[in-house]
Amino acid sequence: MSRRRSRSLFAHRGVWSVVAVVAVVGVVAGMVGTATPHGQAVAATSSTTAGTAPTSDGGTSLPGASSSSAATPTAHGSATPGPTSHAPGGTTTAKGGGVPPGRVPSSNTGSPAPPSATGGGLTGRFMGSSTVLIGGSMSDASANAAPFDVRYAYIHSQPAPSPAAYTASLCQASWSNWWGCWTGDTTAPGFQLTLTESRAAQATYKGSPRPQKMLWTWYSLRDLGDLAGQGDGPGEVVAINRVDLLTRYLNDYRFFLQKIGGRNDMIDLEPDFWGYVRSLGDPHQVPAQVSAADPTDCGSQENSAAGLARCLVAMAREYAPNAAVGLHLTCWDWQTETAGCIRDYQALGAQNADFLVTDVSDRDAGWYAEPAHGGRDTFWTDQKARAALGFYKTMAEALGKPVVLWQIPVGNMAQNNTLNHYQDDKVDWFFTHMNEVANAHVAGLLFGAGQQEQTTVETDGGNLIGKTIAYHGSGGVALR
Repeated sequence: MSRRRSRSLFAHRGVWSVVAVVAVVGVVAGMVGTATPHGQAVAATSSTTAGTAPTSDGGTSLPGASSSSAATPTAHGSATPGPTSHAPGGTTTAKGGGVPPGRVPSSNTGSPAPPSATGGGLTGRFMGSSTVLIGGSMSDASANAAPFDVRYAYIHSQPAPSPAAYTASLCQASWSNWWGCWTGDTTAPGFQLTLTESRAAQATYKGSPRPQKMLWTWYSLRDLGDLAGQGDGPGEVVAINRVDLLTRYLNDYRFFLQKIGGRNDMIDLEPDFWGYVRSLGDPHQVPAQVSAADPTDCGSQENSAAGLARCLVAMAREYAPNAAVGLHLTCWDWQTETAGCIRDYQALGAQNADFLVTDVSDRDAGWYAEPAHGGRDTFWTDQKARAALGFYKTMAEALGKPVVLWQIPVGNMAQNNTLNHYQDDKVDWFFTHMNEVANAHVAGLLFGAGQQEQTTVETDGGNLIGKTIAYHGSGGVALR
């Protein structure tokens, strides 16, 4: 499973100020672009050019990253060579040792899953579909070129600099580093979320309406770690134990949920962070000032990382009641510690969410194979692929939740390992093994570049678009 996203910001303020101008003139037409990721924001235009980069982990989002590979922390402390790295400026191992215990775990486990999210445990329907969903991070033109089901985007920045931002009618120039005001001071806070939603809802295929679902990757604890002065990993676990910082974070999260409102979206909560928590041991013992930071929404939750996870799910139920919410499955030691991963995600309350989200790699295999990027072999063999699917299946069955695979590298073997044209084999493998995918309780495959140098839907020679058309033409593969 992948590690930390990179962070080279792709001029998000400039990008979104362009969007704002277009928005004022005629934004409802949807002729604008999306932001991207654990990573950088992509140019907001109706089509992606070679110069617009998806974000570092991702896809469309609200800004981003870049990374190098290194050792990744294992679930309980030791570092092992990780399959991928999202670490801005290198990887960091969460520091820990003895951590003061949190409060006694609360019996409040959150509300039940919204009926729109899952229809029958691991079978039946997911997000209104009875077949495995296909989607990703891409331009409007690409999204309309095939019958895609889902698009994803990142929400990624430090919290709003002022509480006034949540009720203001217009953004202020001084708020431009906050995700809610990336569109500039001529639009209302949170406008780009509404804009991105409208573009997905207006998607077409062959000239007919074919609305797409949105998956939002909420990736802001990384930025809270910066505010704590320690950044990636260690800073995050320090930040959640500071009332002042966690209060700002939860206020921002509430605003994000309120902007989603009654929409039937998906929310992917905090890639990587839960892996850092696991590196410290029992999530119930990693301290977090949950009840003091938000006594109204989370006053009954324990003061631990486990309590924070449950708080985030409970808040989604309250403020975005039709959304499906998923914890990001970050188990860097999954090949040797699956039992520990199950135990820790039970502690985090993943059984109270609607789905699990995870990623297979954050870069194309051809990129990682280059000596400058570590010379690592992340290409898939049938053995590697089936081991990964076996892990997803085990986690899904242990927690009773389907799995969505996110930010799958877009490269294919017809590429030449140059900028935006790196090789990989995961797109082709998945589409030729869809029954195995469904048997592992995977409910969705979401493809996208994890960093600006990677192959994208716009540069892969039409491979993903063609395979998606063929998949839907065959009727799809039923969820299991």
